[in-house]
Amino acid sequence: MNELPVLDLSAFRADPASPAAATFVRELREACHGPGFCYLLGHGVAPALDANVMAQARAFFALSEQQRRELAIVKSPHFRGYTILGDERTKGVSDWRDQLDLGHEESIVAIGEGDPPWLRLRGPNQWPASLPDMPVAVLDWMAAMDRLGLTLLRALAVGLGQPIGCFDDAMLPRGDTHLKIIRYPAQRPGADTGQGVGTHHDSGLVSLILQDPIGGLRVQLGERLVEASPMPGAYVMNLGEMMQAATNGYLRATKHRVDSPPPGVDRISIAYFVNPRFEAAFPPLELPAELAAEAPGGQNPDPDDPVFATFGDNYLKIRLRSHPDVAAAHYADIVDRRRTRAASGDAG
Repeated sequence: MNELPVLDLSAFRADPASPAAATFVRELREACHGPGFCYLLGHGVAPALDANVMAQARAFFALSEQQRRELAIVKSPHFRGYTILGDERTKGVSDWRDQLDLGHEESIVAIGEGDPPWLRLRGPNQWPASLPDMPVAVLDWMAAMDRLGLTLLRALAVGLGQPIGCFDDAMLPRGDTHLKIIRYPAQRPGADTGQGVGTHHDSGLVSLILQDPIGGLRVQLGERLVEASPMPGAYVMNLGEMMQAATNGYLRATKHRVDSPPPGVDRISIAYFVNPRFEAAFPPLELPAELAAEAPGGQNPDPDDPVFATFGDNYLKIRLRSHPDVAAAHYADIVDRRRTRAASGDAG
């Protein structure tokens, strides 16, 4: 039995002002305040889009290792490309997964002196030449997920006692969303850490996960790890630390992990991170009194892991930490500057 709430977005999509939509808004707020994870049905994304993007994911991982390595993420200052097994880390420990990181297709931004370093994150994707249908399938799915993400943020805004368009300015014309196409292979006998990806919380606003039938995603609820088993037709939804900070902790960025699958099995998942534009700032919302009374504080308690108000700063922090090879190749100036600040006691 699944222990996470199962919600249906259909009524809110049809008429956000309807009584049925109000019921969904309440259930969504309770899920995001409580476990911080839920299953989402009635999302309106065509099953064919899910099937197409999953088929392209499998086709990508069926390529030879050399073909995948040609798209190495270290070539991209935008953190777009392929990460080989073990090259991404969570809290300094290698994650046993490989993945293709993607975003919206954009031109490289000319960076001037004094411009924020996160502008370097915008740019083109790397695509495998041998899979000509992959860009269309992935970008079509991303466009549908953009629409879904905006709808969910509007529902959360209503649930938090805000105007329905509270988050629109940060998301339109579109956010700086991030997509990971991920494979979790079984680990080698005698070298099995069990860590597909280590315990962590997400960094943005809302995360949506399309899973294949192989399980492994586990959610930390108190002292327990609860399995988020795959559910046909549903996305797994959770929140990032920026939404937690903006609500003073009323909404939860819940920690979670992925365990490696058993021998002989690969797990494929596609993680879509609904992020605002890098320029967007999320100061704390003024919550209704009854919600504010249940907000325990939104800042990450780790003094070495501050949550910045501007999303671009927050996102770059995460990417530099996760991909030290890209950081060394393209952000040596930023890394050196931050080391100097940390040595002087300035966490910013």
